Amino acid sequence: MTPRTRRRSFPMQWTVFAAAAGAGIPVGLLWWLLAPGGLNLLTRDPSLAAGTNPQVWLPRDLTLAGLFILAGCLLAVFLTDKTGRFQRRELMFGLSGALAGALLAWQTGVLAAGLWGAEADTSASASVAFSLRSASVLLLWPGATATAIFILSVLNLSKQGPERADRYTGSDPFTGSAAPDA
Repeated sequence: MTPRTRRRSFPMQWTVFAAAAGAGIPVGLLWWLLAPGGLNLLTRDPSLAAGTNPQVWLPRDLTLAGLFILAGCLLAVFLTDKTGRFQRRELMFGLSGALAGALLAWQTGVLAAGLWGAEADTSASASVAFSLRSASVLLLWPGATATAIFILSVLNLSKQGPERADRYTGSDPFTGSAAPDA
């Protein structure tokens, strides 16, 4: 009699994707709440409240960039297990979810500004309205996730020391060296 394994109805990879993508909604709302040009809860400077001031545009993008870096680091912590290892498939789904979450956060922030923000006259520049001027900011969430996973992996490998066996080949890390007593 063979033991019966229980299959998950919703694989872990899709859960990682859905959680990362779904996190884009609160990140987008936080962006609109904190950023200059939005509700401006971060600085509360009246001169930075309106998008007509060009000094608002860079801090608005940097606020979203900071939120993306924080979200990427949190996602990396959730993707690595207690031993510091991660599954490649979950990593790919997590990075895809991070990119989808970044797009969702951007659109959620713009939607929140359209629903609850003041009307903006965009005849002078489209950047007067609450928007993202630099689309490359959207790559920070998956980039921060990948970088944080790399750093966590290196730190965990350095903790294990040279006495560990290589996980991928099953041999000692220095097999084939010409050193005596190897």
